[in-house]
Amino acid sequence: MSSTPQNADTASIQPDYFNQMYAANIDPWDFETSEYEAKKYAATIAALPKETYRAGFEIGGSIGVLTEKLAARCQSLLSIDVSEQAQARAKARCKDLSHVEFEVMQVPHQYPNRTFDLTLVSEVGYYWGKEDLQIAQQKIADHLEPGGHLLLVHWTPYVDDYPLTGDEVHEAFLQTVGTTYQSLISRNDERYRLDLLERL
Repeated sequence: MSSTPQNADTASIQPDYFNQMYAANIDPWDFETSEYEAKKYAATIAALPKETYRAGFEIGGSIGVLTEKLAARCQSLLSIDVSEQAQARAKARCKDLSHVEFEVMQVPHQYPNRTFDLTLVSEVGYYWGKEDLQIAQQKIADHLEPGGHLLLVHWTPYVDDYPLTGDEVHEAFLQTVGTTYQSLISRNDERYRLDLLERL
């Protein structure tokens, strides 16, 4: 893993970074075994105000631990990631969930040509540079139905490798409250924050 700081103005972290991480360890962030992750996932699912969503979109699904939980609340769910290795693990985990689709896709340079009533951005926004974050914000809003929910969940401590912090990602979205979204939940935990926004 490189320790060189990214250029926060221009550089998003590229797929090669994640491919190297997963090649060394298929669960590099301990999603499957961490008590912290389990509690955060429970809080993420509990924050969803609707029992069932028509069409969910998970950006950066990784190895599918949260995907599997999210699938129980969606009639259909599209989970994307930049890593084929991670998606292979996610597909195996969700093999019995026929309503879950997987695609290798790099947001914001690629985006599904459909609309959603739920978009989840969990532990992925800080990998974008500022320019890509702005593009991603617009695409997320354009493809989220009125009344649809955007759920943001991110680690907040500073990480040298990442272009942005979790707080910077959330504050960027919160700047659009009143014009694009209304805020339903804003919660700070010791190591992560959670914001639920509703599309106006």
